[in-house]
Amino acid sequence: MKKQNFLELNKLCFKHWNGKSYAVFSSMHKIVKIGTLAAIYLSVFGYQQTLAQTDTASINKKINLEEVEVSARRTSSVYSEVGRVLHVIPRKEIEALPVYSVQDLLKYAMNVDVRQRGPLGIQADVSIRGGSFDQVMILFNGINVTDPQTGHLSLNLPVDIQSIERVEILEGPGARVYGPGAFSGAINFVTGTKTQDNLTVNVLGGQHGLYNASANATVKTGKLKNYVAANIASSDGYIDNTDFKNHSIFYQGQFDFGQDKLDLQIGHNDKAFGANSFYTPKYPNQFEQNKTTFAALKLSTGAKVKVNPALYWRRHQDRFELFRDNPASWYTTHNYHLTDVYGGNLNVVIPWVLGKTSLGGEVRSENVWSNVLGYDMDTPIDVPGEDAQFTRSYQRTNTSTFLEHVYTYQKFSVSAGVLMNWNSDLGLGVDFFPGVDVSYWVSDKIKVFASVNKTLRMPTFTDLFYAGPTNIGNPDLLPEEALTYEGGLKVINSWFNGQTSVYYREADNLIDWGRLAGEEKYQTRNLSSMESWGFQAQGRINMDELIGRTPIKSIEVGYAYIDQDKNVPDNYESVYVLDYLKHKANIGIDLRLVSKLGLTINTLYQDREGDYVAYPSGELTDFAPFWLTDLRFQWSDVKYKIFIDANNVFDETYYDLGNLQQPGLWVKAGVQLNLNL
Repeated sequence: MKKQNFLELNKLCFKHWNGKSYAVFSSMHKIVKIGTLAAIYLSVFGYQQTLAQTDTASINKKINLEEVEVSARRTSSVYSEVGRVLHVIPRKEIEALPVYSVQDLLKYAMNVDVRQRGPLGIQADVSIRGGSFDQVMILFNGINVTDPQTGHLSLNLPVDIQSIERVEILEGPGARVYGPGAFSGAINFVTGTKTQDNLTVNVLGGQHGLYNASANATVKTGKLKNYVAANIASSDGYIDNTDFKNHSIFYQGQFDFGQDKLDLQIGHNDKAFGANSFYTPKYPNQFEQNKTTFAALKLSTGAKVKVNPALYWRRHQDRFELFRDNPASWYTTHNYHLTDVYGGNLNVVIPWVLGKTSLGGEVRSENVWSNVLGYDMDTPIDVPGEDAQFTRSYQRTNTSTFLEHVYTYQKFSVSAGVLMNWNSDLGLGVDFFPGVDVSYWVSDKIKVFASVNKTLRMPTFTDLFYAGPTNIGNPDLLPEEALTYEGGLKVINSWFNGQTSVYYREADNLIDWGRLAGEEKYQTRNLSSMESWGFQAQGRINMDELIGRTPIKSIEVGYAYIDQDKNVPDNYESVYVLDYLKHKANIGIDLRLVSKLGLTINTLYQDREGDYVAYPSGELTDFAPFWLTDLRFQWSDVKYKIFIDANNVFDETYYDLGNLQQPGLWVKAGVQLNLNL
C-alpha cells in the first residue's frame, strides 16, 4: 500500500450540536418548543428539574410550557425532539451528586448502561437500551467525537466533569439526522454556557491516594467570551495495578458578531493507568496510556435562513502494554495506535409557512496508523514520542446528506426526514435511512408520542482488524442495521413529572465478540438477527409543592426493563452483545438537614443478563444482581461548597464486566470555590 502521512487533510466531515443552553442536538438548527421536551427531562435520577433549568416556582408559573420557544445562539437552532425520549442533566444537578467523572454521572440515567473498567473517568463502556458500547454516538459541544478505533475510548474527553455544564442523552436511533453511529442513542456533553465572568476551583482527596484538582474560568472581553479549564488527578488504585494519572486542558472562545457567531474549541487529555484485567483476566498486569487532542471551529450565520458550517479534528494516540513489567519471552512489542478523524458539515434551516425545512451534508474521514490494525504499509512510520513504528494503516470516508421537515400545528407536532449515506468500505452503493416522530398534547399536562426510525453502524477498526492472544477481528464484517418503533406518555404538573415509554427494535448483522464451542479465540462476527423490546417508567415528586416545606425536598424513582431474543447457536459465548441490563432501578432522595447542609441518597439496582467464564476456574458464571448506594453530605454557600461523599456505602462486591472487580467503599471529601469576577 502507499505510505499515508498524518494529517493528510484530503477529506472533510461534519456533524455538530450547539454548545448553548438548550442546544440539544442543536446543530441541526431546528426549533423546539419546551413543551415538546418538558416531560422528558426527568429520566436521569439525579433530581432533574426542567429543561429550562428553572426552580420549582418558575415551573409553576409556566406549566403550559409549549408556549415557550427555545432558540440557540438567538436563532431557531434547536432540533425538535418531537416524539423522542431526551434526558437532560443541568450543572445544578451534577453538583448535587457524588460523582467525579462523566461515567459516574451516566450510571444514574435510565436505560444507560455504564460498564466500568477504570473508575473516576479512566475507562468505561457506555450503552443505551441494551445496545453495545460501539452503538452510542458521543458528542462534545455538538461535535461527533466517537472513536472509530473502539468505543472503549469514546469518553476520552478533553475536560473533566467540573467543566460540563449540561449533558443531553437521546434514547433510540438518530442516524437520519446525526449520521452513522447513533444506532441506539447519542450523548452530548456541553461546556462554555456561563454568561458571567467567573472562576471555579475544585479540590478533593480520598482513600487509595486519590487526589483531584481542577480550575476553570470564564472571562469576557468585548465581544469575545473566553473559557479556560485545567485538571489533574491521580490515585494509587483500589486494588493492584489500578493506579492512574490523568490531566487535561481546554480552551473555548466564542465571538459574537451580532447575528453571526464564531466558536473555537481546542483541548488535550493525557491519561496513564494500570489496566488490571481490562481486556482479559489471563494477563492482569496490563497498562495503557491515552492521549486525545481535539479542535473545532463552528460558525452560525444568517438572519432568517440559517447557514451553519463547522470543521473539526480529533486525534487519539494510545499505547497498550499486555505486560506492564516482566513480559513473557514470546512478547516482543506493545500495541501502538493513532487515529485522526477530521471533517466538516453544513446545515441550512429554511423557515416557511408550513414549518421549517433543514437540509445539509456531512463528510467524515477516519484514519488509523498502527502496528496491529489495518493493512501493511509499504514504508513504516515512526510513532510520535515512542521508540516504535507504525507498520499498518487504514482509511475510510463516510459521506451523507439529509433532508428533514418539522411541522407544528396547535398541539400536534411531526418531524420527518431521511438520511442518504455512502461509505467507502461499502463500494458504490447508497443507503437510505428514513424516520418520523409525532407527538400530541392530550391536555396541558399529558402528552403522547410515537416514532419509527431506521439506523446503522459501521464496524470499528478493532472489530475489523484486531489480533491478539485471545481475540481476532474480521475484515469482512457488514454494518449493523436496525428499525426501531417506540411510543409513550409524559405527564407534568406543579408537583409531579413522569413518563413511561416502550420500544421495539429489529436488528440485523449485529457485531459481537464471541466464540463457539471448541474455538479458542473470541472473534468478531455478524449475528444474523435480534429482536429487542424495552419498557421504562420514572417519576419525580416535588415534596415542597405537594405538601409544603419538609425535610424531604424531592423523591425520584425509575425502572427500566429490556428483553432480547437473539438468533444465535446455544453454544455461542458472547462478550458484549448478549450481556445487557435486563433490570435497572434507581431511587433518589434529596434532603435538607440543617441550615445550609443537605444530603443526597442515591440507590441503584442492576440485574444483568448473560454470563462469563470465571478465571482461573473456567466455570461459566452468571452475572449477579447488586444494589449500590452513594451518599453526599454538602454544605452549600454562594461562594463555596464543602462535601463529603461515600460511594458504594455497603462495600458491595460487584462486576460490570466478567472477572473485573469494581471498587468497594470509597470515601472522598473536597471543597469548591465559586467566585464571580
